[in-house]
Order: sequence, then C-alpha cells, then structure tokens
Amino acid sequence: MGMIFKFRALSDSDDTFARDYELRYDSALLDFHNLICADLGFDPAEMASFFISDTEWGKAGEFTSLPIGLDEEDGPQPMESALLGNIVQKARQRLIYTFDPFSGRSLFIELTGTYKEEAGTEYPRVGFSAGPAPVQFDISGLTEEGSTFDEALGEFGSFEGDDSYDDDF
Repeated sequence: MGMIFKFRALSDSDDTFARDYELRYDSALLDFHNLICADLGFDPAEMASFFISDTEWGKAGEFTSLPIGLDEEDGPQPMESALLGNIVQKARQRLIYTFDPFSGRSLFIELTGTYKEEAGTEYPRVGFSAGPAPVQFDISGLTEEGSTFDEALGEFGSFEGDDSYDDDF
C-alpha cells in the first residue's frame, strides 16, 4: 500500500468553498487537475496551471495542462510529467491552481496530511466538500447588449472615413 497526500483547497472569492482532495504520492499533477475538473464541473481541456508556492503564496515553478511551446528548462513544465511525490517536498507544501488564467482566478491548496492508503478505497478522491464550486470563467464583464469592446468603440460608430482615402492599392 502506498502513501496518500491529503490537500485542502480554498477559494479567495468564496469563504464557504473548501475541498479536501486525496491522491496517491505517485499521481501526476495532471491527475490532480482532472480530479479538480471532475469535482467542480470544469472543462479539463481548458488551460490551467499549478504553481509551487512559498508560505506567503508567492508563485515559483509552473506546470501547465496544455503545452505552451516553450522548450526552456526553467519555463513551465507539463502537468503530465510532474509527479506529486517529486513536487511535495515538505509538510504544509502549498500549491496554487489557476483555472482562469485570463482573470487570474485560482484555488489555494495546502498539504494537510499524509497517510497510508486505505484498502478498498479508490484514489484520487474528494474527501470533503463544502460550498458551491466557482464558475470556471468569470464572464461578469460581459453585457447582454454587446461586448466591452463594442461599448468602448461606440463613439466611433458613425465614422465614415476620409473621402480622399483610396481603398485601391
């Protein structure tokens, strides 16, 4: 039987949200991403990142769900090749899971314990759940009348151009 990592996930946008996620130490970050997506109803095909964090929630190494085309050694690494057992190096290890990179919305995750795998229990799993799941993308800036772009350019709606301008090249 292997070792299980137990993580607590919190959201800074909703104080009632809390989840405990339990995964084997040899699980990849992609497994963690897929567990979060299944639990919260997110589309796992959308871009997301895990960041290793310090005790003040400062971001360090990044692991992405989708390749971003960088082959640099210090750049973001793929989630599929990053194992929890290699990333979690200390008690109370912190991770940040950014699920809406354009709005910077994230879950703040901390290792809360380790224990031996329980016989007959399937992992990964959600061990505790409280509060509603956040929506995957924040669309609060959109209006029914049109986009923010349309509103910003509204004053140019009657622009007809310069009569001396020639469209033919």
